[in-house]
Amino acid sequence: QQGERVRANSDSNNLLLGFPCAGGMYGILILQIIKDSQQQHGLRHQDYQRYRGYCSRRLRRLRKTLGFKMGNRHKFTGKKVTAELLSDNRYLLLVLINAERAWSYAMQLKQEANTEPRKRFHLFSRLKKAVKHGEELERLCESNRVDAKTKLEAQAYTAYLTGMLNFELQEWKRAMEALHTCKTIYEKLASAFTDEQAVLYRQRVDEISPNIRYCDYNIGDPLAMNELIQMRLRSGESGGLLDTLITQTRAKQAATMSEVEWRGRVIPVKIDKVRIFLLGLADNEAAIAQAPTDEAKERLYESLLSECRDAIQAVREELRKQRERSLEPDLGKVSILQYLHSYLAYIKLSTAIKRNVSMAEALQKQLNELSQEDGKRVPRPQDLIRVYEIILQNLSELTQLPGLEEDKNFQKEVELKTLAYKAYRCFFIAQSYVLVKKWSEVLVLYERVLKYISEFQTLTSKPTNNLQDLPDMRELAARVNAEKYSLQAAAILDEVSDMVSQLQVKDNKPLAERLEVFSIEPSLVTKHAFLVEFPPHFQPIPCKPLFFDLALNHATFPPLEDKVEQKGRGGLTGYIKGFFGFRG
Repeated sequence: QQGERVRANSDSNNLLLGFPCAGGMYGILILQIIKDSQQQHGLRHQDYQRYRGYCSRRLRRLRKTLGFKMGNRHKFTGKKVTAELLSDNRYLLLVLINAERAWSYAMQLKQEANTEPRKRFHLFSRLKKAVKHGEELERLCESNRVDAKTKLEAQAYTAYLTGMLNFELQEWKRAMEALHTCKTIYEKLASAFTDEQAVLYRQRVDEISPNIRYCDYNIGDPLAMNELIQMRLRSGESGGLLDTLITQTRAKQAATMSEVEWRGRVIPVKIDKVRIFLLGLADNEAAIAQAPTDEAKERLYESLLSECRDAIQAVREELRKQRERSLEPDLGKVSILQYLHSYLAYIKLSTAIKRNVSMAEALQKQLNELSQEDGKRVPRPQDLIRVYEIILQNLSELTQLPGLEEDKNFQKEVELKTLAYKAYRCFFIAQSYVLVKKWSEVLVLYERVLKYISEFQTLTSKPTNNLQDLPDMRELAARVNAEKYSLQAAAILDEVSDMVSQLQVKDNKPLAERLEVFSIEPSLVTKHAFLVEFPPHFQPIPCKPLFFDLALNHATFPPLEDKVEQKGRGGLTGYIKGFFGFRG
């Protein structure tokens, strides 16, 4: 099986290598080769170590096939691929895989450098090695034996590796120049072709663009940060390269941030992770508001909540350290760090409420349209009930945040939102009862919704702040009043249908046999009305009548003795009379 996999890989690679063109020219599809290899051998899951192992095995196979051995097991003999040896496409592939192996090792070290900073020095050396192999590939492609397309791809590949090296070294100007060169070449190649390779070129351009904008920001472009956010918004992705670059950009801006104001109180912020989160909060909320689809909005909400949880965890660790250092007993006062924790918890719970409200609005829209696509689940009122229960749970947690117990305006805002979402939850509970035709329960629940709306309107008549996030209850009240009339009509129709069902035919007799009984049968007005039995059933009937002649016993017939022949009378005369029918 392993041999079959190796042969399958070699066959697929031969399709990518190309063959000598007219005039003895050679060429390989550099970007397509590395993209396919990366996707098939680990980089789909960011496993650079697996990809590096694949590159090493492939190099060994190529050297063995080409007879290009670097000595033996006892002695190493260095050899370089030169233009004179260029008699096969695989010599170009040999140099390319060398560069890919060094690059993948560098990316593996970059992942490990998060916990071991010393590995960054090894990372730089491996990237320099990858650039060296890329330059060697570019020099080989300058030969007259290599076609023009491969030359351009080799230049773009070398420029990409050079740009990534300078990017890691924080040489922003050099990195931007190299990446601009790479982007320009791939754009020209994409415009010159219309097949699948053009798609690969455009994807590479999209991958490079965030790095270029990050270099612009570090050089001093004030609009680069906004463009990075717009790129992430258009891509609809979270947790990728764009988020990493945006976080690094905010980390540089966070150095100037020292405090934040919330509910009339200034809170000093000394934790870097919290500074970075608070600095990007407004940008994240603006990106959510501009999200084109519900799926993109959901991904951005999840990204924001994840960042908020990380910031809260950093504050909790500081609180734990503070308690360990403090020798004085806690007298119940809320410290500055605890108030900062309450602020971050408020942001997390408020964001979760907004996300669930957005989800509920999307479900209501689908429920009202009653549209169902093939293979797509239709929402039910029970789904909305669950969403509003989570919202009410989040509101309950808001009232328990330390430091906000005496804030009357805050408590009133939470109470108003609680009444509003209780009304919505009660309304959809009633809608779920409508489906099972429990009319009395539905009517009671509608009255409860109107009660919540009345209490909400009573509280909102008093002056308060921050009411822009509250839902519009007038629309819900109008909808409940309309549903009440629909409910009454549905209940009456349901009772009539029960009466009709009692009058409906419950046997299978034809109409001709039950003319004396009133009944409702919808089938009588159709083409298949059951009027009579056809064909009719067989019935027994007498085959032939019998007559008894009782008068014969009382009838008297005349004597016939004179007609009867007498014995002893014979002769010729008698014979003649008998012959002519005369009987005396």
